[in-house]
Amino acid sequence: MTALTQAHCEACRADAPKVSDEELAVLIKQIPDWNIEVRDGHMELEKVFLFKNFKHALAFTNAVGEIAEAEGHHPGLLTEWGKVTVTWWSHSIKGLHRNDFIMAARTDEVAKTAEGRK
Repeated sequence: MTALTQAHCEACRADAPKVSDEELAVLIKQIPDWNIEVRDGHMELEKVFLFKNFKHALAFTNAVGEIAEAEGHHPGLLTEWGKVTVTWWSHSIKGLHRNDFIMAARTDEVAKTAEGRK
């Protein structure tokens, strides 16, 4: 476990600050397997998780959905045969907030015990 996995999301309003370049440099090191993607002019965190079949991929998707619902912070989830793409960003600020890094780290924790991982 890391400090990120133990942290909780804070309410994020439209006027909440995005992570600064300095914060980004520190936080991304804590989730090294995640990529930063720029879509529609804003940054998002994204990672692909591979599974042996659709059933395992769907179970992982549901597990990520459970942690998202518990924190009130929700990702983009694309579930395919043997693959789940998880994308975190803060819709209200159209970019990255510390919450996204917290949830990416928690997603990695869920993945550690996910059945059928490749």
